[in-house]
Amino acid sequence: MTGSPADIYSEAILDHARHPRRRGRLEDSCAHAEGFNPLCGDRVEVWIDAADGVVRKTRFEGVGCAISTASASMMTDAIAGRSIADARASVERFIRAATGRDLPDDPPLPGDLEALASVRRLPMRVKCATLAWRAAASALDDADQDLTSAPGAETKP
Repeated sequence: MTGSPADIYSEAILDHARHPRRRGRLEDSCAHAEGFNPLCGDRVEVWIDAADGVVRKTRFEGVGCAISTASASMMTDAIAGRSIADARASVERFIRAATGRDLPDDPPLPGDLEALASVRRLPMRVKCATLAWRAAASALDDADQDLTSAPGAETKP
């Protein structure tokens, strides 16, 4: 991939940075996780409300650069309405792409996420782009745990 570092600031990324989707606390969540990047000071909190194995709602709150904010907004779009398993797979897939650790059989990312994952060319920005996704992975684990330990839920062998 060629181009200047400024190429990662696509219109979609700038739009998510200026007008983040699903920003704000989610009071009725079943899972919550925080992320912090000590190198630059970016902070993010992710909330997930899941039921019947599906991410019903997700929100984030945080302070950070345009990449960090856009990434958190795009992450909430990517996992909302999906099964926990699909959401987790999407999170893991994005992190692999953004860190340059794609697997041979990985499907392509949707256009906007591929533009965001191009931060792999800028090692100092990778943590900014993956911060919310890593917090989401932790929150998804908590949501899955909460659902499997709820009264009447099937337990995993």
